[in-house]
Amino acid sequence: MRPPLPPFDAQSAAQKARAAEDAWNTCDPEKVALAYTEDSVWRNRSEFLAGRDEIRAFLDRKWKRELDYRLIKEVWCFAENRIAVRFAYEWHDDGGFWFRSYGNENWEFDDQGLMRVRRASINDLPISEENRKFRWPRGPRPMDHSGLSELGL
Repeated sequence: MRPPLPPFDAQSAAQKARAAEDAWNTCDPEKVALAYTEDSVWRNRSEFLAGRDEIRAFLDRKWKRELDYRLIKEVWCFAENRIAVRFAYEWHDDGGFWFRSYGNENWEFDDQGLMRVRRASINDLPISEENRKFRWPRGPRPMDHSGLSELGL
């Protein structure tokens, strides 16, 4: 089981989003993949994935390309076993060019709290190193760090 479990309320939806954010900020494909059902289906940009093995491989490729990755998620809305979040993350490529990627995700969970559907739409914006806003040490965002709304994102 992966609490909190559906049906979600405002508090449990926010807890679920923060848990996902914290896990993704580890950049550990093995750990992150465990939050998804064995047969989970994804759309990530223009990629379509099915199952934990494909998810794990995708995340491994992602974090080999998106270096110094830092992510913030914020709940947009929720109902029953679904949560919609908006997010932004910052990263640089192997050439040292920085980006802020913005997007929205629609999530659907099974009764055990595992995500069975993830649909993500994402856009990348080149930024200068000086314009970065996510500067905490690698790992989960500190609890006192501003969220997307507070940062004007």
